[in-house]
Amino acid sequence: MSERWFPAAGPARGLAVAQLVNSVGDGAYYVCSALYFSQVVGLSAAQIGLGLTVAWGVGAVAGVPLGHLADRRGPRGTAVALALATAVCAAAFLTVRSFLPFVVAACAYATAQCGLAAARQSLLAGLVEPGGRTGVLAHLQSALNAGLALGAAFGGLALHVGTAGAYLTVLALDAAAFAGCALLLARLPEPGRAEVPVPARGPAPGVLRNGPYALVASLNMVMLLRMPLISVAVPLWIAEHTAAPGWTVSALLVLNTGAVMLFQVRTAAAVRDLPGAVRTVRSGGALMLLSCAVFAASALDAPLWALFAVLLVAAGLQVGGEMRQSAGAWQIGFDLAPAGRQGQYQGFFGAGVPVARMLGPLVLTTLLVTWGPPGWLVLGALFLGAGAAMGPAVRWAERSRPTAPAMAAVRPSGPPSTVR
Repeated sequence: MSERWFPAAGPARGLAVAQLVNSVGDGAYYVCSALYFSQVVGLSAAQIGLGLTVAWGVGAVAGVPLGHLADRRGPRGTAVALALATAVCAAAFLTVRSFLPFVVAACAYATAQCGLAAARQSLLAGLVEPGGRTGVLAHLQSALNAGLALGAAFGGLALHVGTAGAYLTVLALDAAAFAGCALLLARLPEPGRAEVPVPARGPAPGVLRNGPYALVASLNMVMLLRMPLISVAVPLWIAEHTAAPGWTVSALLVLNTGAVMLFQVRTAAAVRDLPGAVRTVRSGGALMLLSCAVFAASALDAPLWALFAVLLVAAGLQVGGEMRQSAGAWQIGFDLAPAGRQGQYQGFFGAGVPVARMLGPLVLTTLLVTWGPPGWLVLGALFLGAGAAMGPAVRWAERSRPTAPAMAAVRPSGPPSTVR
């Protein structure tokens, strides 16, 4: 198994394989879910949008307490339980036939997904030395994109068949993929056999009182508006503001996915400490500004070949900025979190993902589709500003980082789940 695609043999590789497996289910689900809920369940577009917005909002809030649970009870067992819960929630979609059950199932699905992300990050922190975490996360991102591509291919077949049975098969695949992920996570070693600090008991998870870390997470959340850019905003932009053919969207999606698979690990290799991470995020913001400016230029009258070239350049700059922002943010999110609280801190830092899924489409379509080229420049300025502000915010968070008195050092006699 090539180390370009997976880490060296060991726990990190197990994490990457588990990521690949559940991403196959995610890819198939993302391609088919909207049509399933509209054509089979019978929901309107407004109902689907409202339900998913509520669901990801609930998931964003649930990430911190579920990450805190991973810190207290052990990240491996928590991750396994949440992967199984995600599988059950995906299977529940098979029986949904009206709006209220859809919202309940979607909220449970998003909650389990966000909690799983936090617990998995906590598990990674316990299994991988600090210096190697960003590199492992880069491998996980490559595995994620590979799995999404495979899953999207299965989803495409279901779309081609177009029957209720085909859509139900995709949802069953998603459930099976998360069950497989749970089995793979259960095979990993339990971290915490050595002496480790664990959170002292308190009235609330410490991350909720850490203002500097919250600022860093908020700046990262702004930069995560890039997530729905290539999948939601750019297709609408191409359709409404350019003369490019519809297949251009597929070409740009292939470019994005392929570039992350091939170059994310190489991009992350240069990030080894907080100063390097800050520089990487800052340069990622600058690339995103350039990308937005080039996308804005695609509204100009030009021959089709020139228009296609402009869109390719814009998408290339966008994915370059995306990879740099991701690599730097991973290092920052881990390094600023105190030992023993990685679950809750990663749950809070990772809340930017469901928030981007929840608010990103509305913000981006308003800026880009409604405002046109000026909206692209505003968005680019947001990326540049958030990247530039990350340096002062990280330095403040580093000075204010919780110290040892807030922690209690213990030597567990068994897995972390035995610590009380």
